[in-house]
Amino acid sequence: MTARVTALGYIQFSAADLDLWEKFGGDVLGLMPVRQGSDRLLLRMDDKAYRLDVRAGEHGGVVAAGWETTGPEALDELEKRLTDAGYAVTRPGREVARERMVSDLISFRDPDDCYDHEVFWGMKNAPARFASPIGAEFVAGAEGVGHILQVVSENGSYERLFQDILGFRLSDQIDLTEDSYATFMHCNRRHHSFAVTPKVPGRPLGVGHFMLEVTDLDIIGRALDYIETEPQRLLKTFGRHSNDKMTSFYLITPSDVGLEFGVGGIKIDDATWTPPRYDFAHFWGHHAVDHS
Repeated sequence: MTARVTALGYIQFSAADLDLWEKFGGDVLGLMPVRQGSDRLLLRMDDKAYRLDVRAGEHGGVVAAGWETTGPEALDELEKRLTDAGYAVTRPGREVARERMVSDLISFRDPDDCYDHEVFWGMKNAPARFASPIGAEFVAGAEGVGHILQVVSENGSYERLFQDILGFRLSDQIDLTEDSYATFMHCNRRHHSFAVTPKVPGRPLGVGHFMLEVTDLDIIGRALDYIETEPQRLLKTFGRHSNDKMTSFYLITPSDVGLEFGVGGIKIDDATWTPPRYDFAHFWGHHAVDHS
């Protein structure tokens, strides 16, 4: 397999209050806000023109995930693989590519028809250096945004899509019950850029959370201090994962989408990595918070 996805390049959201997202993204997370008129907010975390793209809407949610590949030939090959596998693939065209600030892209829906997945090449760099309002430094660049964990109807269709078609590799799996497990997959040195977990009662299909990683534990600590002023935003307490060793906590964003905010994730070297299996997801912490 030659053509493959190399990183999670961007995530597009909808939100009812862009001003709230701008303040939250800058003052709490340390992202660099760039307003694009009254109905679009871009959030930077590295040299790219943006990584998070928030559009004004009546409701919050994830609209699209943008997956980077290496160039036009790779994009053509991935389009053919997707089409041959039965996916309805479109080429949104020059105007959409210009809006996304990429050279070209294709788009398709995921197996559960939850949101758009876009594969692109040639993402625009910003003319100005990234400058975090609070001095945060993000793990991004060639490793992309972070990761997405999606709640799915069944793991197999997503494992085939991401590994057999898009070129991801298995990182590991975590047994959740005797009959269910979560699968973690990587496309670069980041432990995982995409993960799936099976649906359980009370948890809808779609993005369960996305993750952003910083290099300084103090940034995480200050974000936890913020949670004390808005405790309704806390989803899971401070903790450490068993598989990627990320130390993190979970909160709800102004798009009503979960965010894992963490530090210290491990790197994968495909020359030496052998996927392990776990029956526990956390060394400690990450306790779910009940706001009822």
